[in-house]
Amino acid sequence: MKKLIQKAEILLEALPYIKSFYGKTILIKYGGSAMVSDDLKENFALDIVMMKYIGINPVVVHGGGPQIDKTLKALGIQSRFIEGQRVTSKETIDVVEMVLGGKVNKEIVSLINQRGGNAVGITGKDGDMILAKRYKRVKHSPEMDRPEIIDLGLVGEITKVNPRILETLDQNEFIPVIAPIAKGEKGETLNINADFVAEKIASALKAEKLILMTDTEGVKNKAGKLQSGLTRKQASDLIRSKVIRDGMLPKVNCCLDALKSGVHKTHIIDGRVRHALLLEIFTEEGIGTQIVEKTKDLINNLSG
Repeated sequence: MKKLIQKAEILLEALPYIKSFYGKTILIKYGGSAMVSDDLKENFALDIVMMKYIGINPVVVHGGGPQIDKTLKALGIQSRFIEGQRVTSKETIDVVEMVLGGKVNKEIVSLINQRGGNAVGITGKDGDMILAKRYKRVKHSPEMDRPEIIDLGLVGEITKVNPRILETLDQNEFIPVIAPIAKGEKGETLNINADFVAEKIASALKAEKLILMTDTEGVKNKAGKLQSGLTRKQASDLIRSKVIRDGMLPKVNCCLDALKSGVHKTHIIDGRVRHALLLEIFTEEGIGTQIVEKTKDLINNLSG
């Protein structure tokens, strides 16, 4: 009987959060180990289905870097990176579109639907949802008189998000699962970092939350301690002092950009934890780092 009562208390702890987020949109960037482990994939699908059944509108954007690398290797196509960013040739983009828009996307859709959800897989090209231009990186160096332009090939920078197709899916109770590829200015396919796609779509939908699933616990301070909550100012200070750097830097910047565009709260969570989404959304403690505009948003956790 004691265990049954404890289960009831757990359900009641979630009740205020369910009430607060009912009818709201939550954008989830799905990636990392959560996409590789069979157990974690199962848990992710169950989390998404539960969110939908209790009245939340989840929108999923997924990555797929390891799956792309595996397919390129099998086809004898060598991956090339410049400072951590994939150079995408015409040959490579065909594989990227096949893997992200085909294999990976449909596997996620199938997992969600097998658990009782009603998911639909799309790419950023469908309905002209994501329009982009070729991204050319500008590198400044004290050794050079002028900036160096780094061409990453068929890599895109988002210029516009048309959320109409997502709104239509939402009105018909579907769960959108989005592959991060876009339509270029000349109709070409462009590869875009999934974190950036998630941020732009969350901003276009004015989502309640943006949640980035990663392979780390969250943002840590200089001493290596996990920070459960940060304001924009605190996060910016950690960036300036180079405590936030490397792979975490673009994720935090995505969160800050989303807040600026009207997303209420942003989260960076550890996707290696079972039921990470439910733990972050429906418990007081959460499991990752919450990044918000002001201190009052950290204190008033139920406001979103």
